[in-house]
Amino acid sequence: MTHRIAVLAGDGIGPEVTCEALRILRALAELGGYTFHFTERLIGAAAIRETGGPLPQETLEAALESDAVLLGAVGSPEFDSAPAHLRPEAGLLALRQALGGFANLRPVAAYDALAGIAPVRAEVASGASLLIVRELLGGLYFSEPRAYQPGEAACNTMRYTAPEIERVAHIAFQAARNRRQRVTSVDKANVLETSRLWREVVTRVGREYPDVVLDHCYVDSFAMLLISNPLRYDVVLTENLFGDILSDEAAVLAGSLGMLASATVGGAVDIFEPVHGSAPDIAGTGAANPLGAIATAALMLRHALRREGEAADVENAIREVLAEGWRTADLLRGAGRTPAPSYGSRRVTTAEMGALVERALADVMNMRHAYHAV
Repeated sequence: MTHRIAVLAGDGIGPEVTCEALRILRALAELGGYTFHFTERLIGAAAIRETGGPLPQETLEAALESDAVLLGAVGSPEFDSAPAHLRPEAGLLALRQALGGFANLRPVAAYDALAGIAPVRAEVASGASLLIVRELLGGLYFSEPRAYQPGEAACNTMRYTAPEIERVAHIAFQAARNRRQRVTSVDKANVLETSRLWREVVTRVGREYPDVVLDHCYVDSFAMLLISNPLRYDVVLTENLFGDILSDEAAVLAGSLGMLASATVGGAVDIFEPVHGSAPDIAGTGAANPLGAIATAALMLRHALRREGEAADVENAIREVLAEGWRTADLLRGAGRTPAPSYGSRRVTTAEMGALVERALADVMNMRHAYHAV
C-alpha cells in the first residue's frame, strides 16, 4: 500500500527536523512492507523567496491530493515588517483554512527520563499526560474585521458561532472516551461574551457524553493550575488563542517545546506539525530537537493513516532513546540535578538523534513482532 504525503518543510529548523521525521517514516516503510510517496513543496518564507507568496498554488494542490500533510515550521525575521498577507505565517493560516482542519490535537506527556531536566519538579509532573484540543479556525486569528494603522491603532475581532464550538467540543469528548474520561473546558466567561457562548455550548454538548466528566476553568486560573497540579487534567478543550499559549506553557511538563507534536484534524486533509517554531537562531547548527517532528510523524500514522501499531512503535522508540540518556541541546538544562541515566547524558546533534530513534525503532518493532509470533 502507498501513502501519499505532502511534505512542507518550511523555514528555519523546519527542514532539519522534517528530514529526521522522514528518516523514521522510510525506516518504517522498509520494515513494514509498505511505501510512502513524498511530494515536497514550499511554504512560508521559503515560498515567498521563490514565488512571491507564502502559499503557492502548487503547494495547496499537492496538499489536497495527499493522504496527509507533514509540515516543519514557518517563520523568518526578515519578513517581520511585511504586510500581513506576505508574512510566512499567513501561508500556514491559509493552508489550515483551505484544508478545513478545525481541531488541533496537542498531546503532552512528562517523560520519566527527563524528570531532572523539566522546569517543573518531578514529584509534581511525574505521570502527567494530557491532550490539548485547540479550536483552530475561529477566534482572533480569523475573525473579521481586523485593521492595522502603524503607530496609531489596531483592531482584531474575536467571534465564535455555536456550530464552530460544537464540532471541536465533540472531538474533545470523543478523545476523552479513549483516555481518562474527563474534559476541562478553558475560557474567560466572566469577561468575554465569546467565552460565555463557549461555556454554554460546551456544556450542552457535554450532556451527550454522560460517561465523560466535564468541568470549566478560567484561562488565567488554568495557566497556574496546569503547572502546579498537571495530574488533575486529561483532555483540555479551548479556543484558538488560549490553546496556542497554553500548549507552549505545557511544554515545560515535557521538558522542552521541541518535544511536542500536533495534529490538525476534521478537514479534507489532516496537517501534522511539531508545536515549536522555526527557531532561525539555531537553524543549520545541528542543535534542533527532532523528537517533536518524529512524534508528529507518529500522530500522522495514527490519525491519518490508521497505523496504530507503527505509531506506538515510534513513540516507544523515542522513550527508549531518552531512557538511554541521549539529549539534544535543549534537553540538557539542569541535567546535573538528578542522577544521570545508566548510559549517561550525552549530547547529540539533530541528525544523530534521528539515527538513534531509527535504531531504537528497529529494536522495538522486532520485539513487537516476536511477541505476536509467540
